[in-house]
Amino acid sequence: MSVDLVAAWVADAQRIVVLTGAGVSTESGIPDFRGPDGVWTRDPRAERLSNIGYYVADPSIRRASWLRRLEHPAWGAEPNEAHVALADLDRSGRLDLLVTQNIDGLHLAAGMTPDHVVEIHGSIRDSVCLACGDRRPMPETLERVRAGDPDPACLVCGGILKSATVSFGQNLDPALLARSGEAAAGCDLFLAVGTSLTVYPAARLPEIAVDAGARLVIVNAEPTPLDGLAEAVLRGRAGAVLPAITAHLRSQPAR
Repeated sequence: MSVDLVAAWVADAQRIVVLTGAGVSTESGIPDFRGPDGVWTRDPRAERLSNIGYYVADPSIRRASWLRRLEHPAWGAEPNEAHVALADLDRSGRLDLLVTQNIDGLHLAAGMTPDHVVEIHGSIRDSVCLACGDRRPMPETLERVRAGDPDPACLVCGGILKSATVSFGQNLDPALLARSGEAAAGCDLFLAVGTSLTVYPAARLPEIAVDAGARLVIVNAEPTPLDGLAEAVLRGRAGAVLPAITAHLRSQPAR
């Protein structure tokens, strides 16, 4: 299936929903978890740092997690061509919602309308208290770690702090999940970009869209379990494929 045909579908679409995964952020220098060179592939013990049970029960896990947050590549990362292309799609007026499995905040940094972005797995850009829910910018909490506090407690109630991301053992925000499902059911074109489509419930969104009659386009470097549902599968880097799809939108009037 050609990029030109998919570009024509994008130009004709009225309501587009996009799901993005780690393959969008890897081109900004942020490694994925499960890929050949993923964080968990290289160090299987690191997966324990993303388990809420271990995190709450073991102070050593929390200390190790805070050290990793200090060094997270998101702090020095910049949006890449894929992020910019999706921001162009947003400005064209065709995008209803972008649902991202990424926690790095780069879609927003690229200029996406905040109300058009659902960070379904949360964001590393904030810290949150597991007891009282106090939320504040992550750099404030990381400064306490740099100052010598290896496991900073909540300044409001003394509870356990973590990044505002969804760990294993935590539920997704039901309101965000419902909004994502409603958007998928109401779109006429669904783009799944840089995602393995193996992590549920996010991977259910393309199925919802297809069941409701939408076209599904998958852009991914590797095969996915949902390739058979797609009307088009484009192999390649998101940062190369997406700009080719959206380039012509810049010359068209916004809707």
